[in-house]
Parts: sequence; C-alpha cells; structure tokens
Amino acid sequence: MFHAGTLAVAGPMLWHASRSSAISPERRWRVGLIGHTGRGDFGHGLSTVWLNFPNTEIVAVADADAKGLAREQAKTGAKHAFADYREMISQSRPEIVAVCPRHVDQHHAMIMASIDGGAKAVYCEKPFCRTLEEADEIVAASAHSGTKLAIAHRNRYHPALAAIDAAIKAGAIGKPLEIRCRGKEDGRGGGQDMWVLGTHLFNLVPYFTGSVTACSATMMQGKRPATPADVVDGSEGIGPIAGDRLHARYESQSGIPVYFDSIRNHGVPAAGFGLQLIGNEGIIDLRMDSDPLAHLIPTNPFQPSAKPRPWIPISSDGIGKPEPIPKIGQQVANHIPVVDDLLAAIREDRPPLCSDVDGRATLEMVHGAYASHVQGGKVVTLPLATRTHPFANWLSAK
Repeated sequence: MFHAGTLAVAGPMLWHASRSSAISPERRWRVGLIGHTGRGDFGHGLSTVWLNFPNTEIVAVADADAKGLAREQAKTGAKHAFADYREMISQSRPEIVAVCPRHVDQHHAMIMASIDGGAKAVYCEKPFCRTLEEADEIVAASAHSGTKLAIAHRNRYHPALAAIDAAIKAGAIGKPLEIRCRGKEDGRGGGQDMWVLGTHLFNLVPYFTGSVTACSATMMQGKRPATPADVVDGSEGIGPIAGDRLHARYESQSGIPVYFDSIRNHGVPAAGFGLQLIGNEGIIDLRMDSDPLAHLIPTNPFQPSAKPRPWIPISSDGIGKPEPIPKIGQQVANHIPVVDDLLAAIREDRPPLCSDVDGRATLEMVHGAYASHVQGGKVVTLPLATRTHPFANWLSAK
C-alpha cells in the first residue's frame, strides 16, 4: 500500500481552520523580497502573495537591476528599495524573506544571508539549490537558528492530496503497483526537464511512498549514453546537465517503485507532465498546477474493459464530489495555502509542509540519477554519500 508522508496536507475543514488561525490582527509580519530581474526575476508570484494577507507587510524589496527594482516596488508597495539584498536584510530587518528568483545558483547565498540576518522564515522559489552540499549547509543553519524554510512546490500543499491518499487506502485503484512520472518533454527534455519540472513530481513522491532509498538511471545523448563531452551548463542556474533523454527508477520505503522519464521534444508538449499512481484496478492521475489536480481512471489498466474508463475528478472532499473550497486551484497557484502554512509553522514552531529537509530529499532524487549514470547505471543508495555534484569528476577530467 502507498504510504502517506508524515507531513500530509490537512483536509478542507482543517485547511480553512489553519487559514483563519494564521491571520491575527495583533501581529503583522515584516516581509522582505529578493529578486533579480534578468536572472530569474521575482519567480512565479512569490513577491505578490503577501498582499493577500492582512498580517503581512512588505517593508522592502531588493533587485540588482534598477528598472526591475522600481517596477517591483511599485507593484508590491514596498516601503524601501535596495540594489543589494544584503543591505536590505541588515537595514530593514525583515522577519520573513521571500527568495524569488527562479535561477537556482543564487538561492544558497540569499537563503544563508536571510538566516544570518535573523529571519524567522524564508520562502524560496523552486528548485531548492544546486548541490547537496549547499542543501546540507542550509538545513544545518536553519536548524541552528530556528528559521522556518518553505520551498515553492505548491502542489505539496493542495488539500486534495489527503483525499487521494484516503481513496488509495480505501482500494480505489486496488493493489498499488508503481508510480510513473514524466516531465514536459519539450525542448528542455532530459536533464533540464528533470530539474525544472521533474522536481515538482519528485517533491510529491515521498508523500505517497515514504522516503526514496535508491536510484538507477541512464542519460542518453541521441542513441548513446551521455559522456563528459556532453555536459553543458543548464539554464536558470541549475549547473551541469547532460543528455536529451533520461530514464530513472527509484526504490522507496514502501517498496513501491517510482519511474521518471523525459525525452526531448517527445510527442505533444506538456501532455504527459504529471504523476500517475498505478494499481491493478485503476490509476490516479495528477496533473501539476491543474484544476482539478487529480482524476481517477477506474478498472484494470492492463486489460481491455467492457466498461468505459472515465476520468473522474478528485476534489479535496473525495472522488467525484464537488470541490468545497472556493477557487482552490487559483489559491494553490497563487501560493495562498503555502504562506498560510508558513505563518502557522512560525507560530506553532514546526517545519512547513514543504521544508528545506523536503527540498533536500527532492534534490537527492535529481543527483541520484546523475550519480547512477556516472557509475554506468549502477544502483546508488540515497541519501548519497558524496555531497558534491555527481558530475564533478567528469568536469575535472574534461
């Protein structure tokens, strides 16, 4: 049986309760925004979500690009503007810092500066950071300081996850057999797709399987295995990548295998982007950032069926039931449940639902695929023993 993670999202009634309890008229949290126009900008709405909460106040914004800084200050109503985010942190002393750029290579320095500056919480755009070495340093620093760090994998906060887990336990798909994940498989197919889109899926996997414990993978360049000569710098600051097609298998704590595949320019762009929970009596299909998030496709997927195979929506109230939370898809897309949970995490002194530890586990899956390929497809145990980038030795030999 699929094993739900310990940080499961609450059902709709509890989600509403947490939202109302997080909003307190006695307390307004000071928020600082870090962006970088032209290098990841201000992410996917991470700078503006705070305007939806009466108990958060945007006190400052930082951007090394002058035009971008002026534009973002006007958009968010930030009281102060800085070209250097370190000056913003030291002078404005925000209690919450939003690390907004999509470019991953800036996240470690920005997060560490926020922690060192005394931030009680940080909300960081995904993916988390470039290497496990960086992730380890951030996790250790946040644990020491008590800083709550949330990663912007928004679907991890969707209240329908609890309904999906309940449906699986009730036998909706029979005996669970495997989880299948695919990226968008557009021009970024292969290594880039795994980083930018695959991490959304990897972040959800432990919710259903428990910890991911091992990986075996192959990266291909055309019809041959990728070699050191094929390594290039990925866009958005993700660091070295290789291959235009990638096939990975992961072992999990529950015993359910997990597969990820991405082939560049394969079929209809984005048509397969999602995660499928496959059982011997049906499939539950999750489409990232879609509304509804999930559908049940009943009956055995491996045999012809005399009955129709409809796609039945799954709401936060269950299979085929109307969604009780108004505009939940829009709320998730706009980070509302994430910020709500982050504020509650500060107050309750607990990790956010998608914490730095969860972000590191997601990164283990990315680097696990690299580490396996470098070793000829050998099964590697996760967490990885070596925390530097798996391509480090390849790059030094070029």
